Amino acid sequence: MPYKEELLHYIWKFRLYPSGSLETMDGQEIEVIDPGMHNLHAGPDFFNAKVRIGNKVWAGDVEIHRSSDEWERHGHHTDKAYNSVILHLSERVGKAIKNEKGQQILQCRLPVPDEVRKNADYLIYSHSAVPCRDHLSFLPELFIRSFLGRLAIERLERKTADIFTHLDRFHQSWDEVFYVLLTRNFGFGLNSDVFERLALSLPFKYIRRHGDNLFQVEALLFGQAGLLEDLVTGRPGEWGTGRLGDRGTVDDYFLKLRQEYHFLKNKYSLIPLEGYLFKRMRVRPPSFPEMRIAQLAALLQSSGRLFSLVLEQQEVEDWMSLFRISPSPYWRTHYSFGKQSPESDGQLGSASRQILLINTVAPVLFAYGKKTTIESHCDRAIHLLELLKPEKNVIVSEFCEAGVIPRNAFDTQALIQLRRAYCDPRKCLFCRIGHRLLSHS
Repeated sequence: MPYKEELLHYIWKFRLYPSGSLETMDGQEIEVIDPGMHNLHAGPDFFNAKVRIGNKVWAGDVEIHRSSDEWERHGHHTDKAYNSVILHLSERVGKAIKNEKGQQILQCRLPVPDEVRKNADYLIYSHSAVPCRDHLSFLPELFIRSFLGRLAIERLERKTADIFTHLDRFHQSWDEVFYVLLTRNFGFGLNSDVFERLALSLPFKYIRRHGDNLFQVEALLFGQAGLLEDLVTGRPGEWGTGRLGDRGTVDDYFLKLRQEYHFLKNKYSLIPLEGYLFKRMRVRPPSFPEMRIAQLAALLQSSGRLFSLVLEQQEVEDWMSLFRISPSPYWRTHYSFGKQSPESDGQLGSASRQILLINTVAPVLFAYGKKTTIESHCDRAIHLLELLKPEKNVIVSEFCEAGVIPRNAFDTQALIQLRRAYCDPRKCLFCRIGHRLLSHS
């Protein structure tokens, strides 16, 4: 089965083998005083273990394999790093083994209890996206809530690592990092990657230089997105690899934007993306890429240094108000270029603004607190997530059906972390819920 060796690590680490079942090849009983520290990198599997064999206490490292012949197959008998191994464990013990010095290594068979094997097979071979879904509703709520709290922080820390990578890239400029993260999240999942590419292709400093002119900010964003390149082939109505069709026809607004962008493109030596990268299939008109870019342009132009404003806010409604912005008049009667639509204010809806708070504001606040060692910013990020409503998506729905009902966005972020970091890669052996199911009948 997959993860066989990892399962043996798990059994050793958490002492799930039957009591009194460990003994050397010559029949001496082994008492485990300390299984050691699990090593997930190169070298022996467990450092600084301590065992008693007869009247002698051994201290050193432990190596684990599925069978004893893997010791030589992996080259440990010629590797000095394994001279510190005092005990070799395997499910199948065969011939004697020696280290690089020629010294024989004590060996022990590590049994896999039937109940553990059965539970591991159930989790790892489950066809469900959430392997343990049939058991979740039977677990104590206090246990689930405690684990969700850890998972939510784990997700914030993972996002913090990504933010720190951007900080290094942008020479510690929080304004640039916030701009890239915000732009990415304006893609709302389906177009997140290409929106991030848009931000990376258009430095925030260029947008700030034109902060007094919304039309120029729109020209920069639409142009860099490759959405102003219609008719470049000279064939009327054609848009890159697809036709304008029901997206309408070119109008004066479009032509003026394109003219302005060509001037700015030459001024800043910009290289635009290709418009076909933006996905529209199964996207509702209010969420078309053009509409999202128009909303983003209005937000960036009107807010100036938006990151500073985010730091100043204290209440959820204050943060929500920052993103309550109307695009330019054209976009109040259009969802895409050249096609008239029913009039609306064109603002981001409440659900969309909440998503931006969850995926942009909270992670940046948390990362800023970590970077500056100002714990209050981290606390504000957590408190913000606790005050926001639970997210609605496929992952959250799966856990709801399994009996885990989130109370707020803090919980839903935890569920997303659980699914992506543990369920999808089948890392049940590293999951607190998986551990509880593996170690119990």
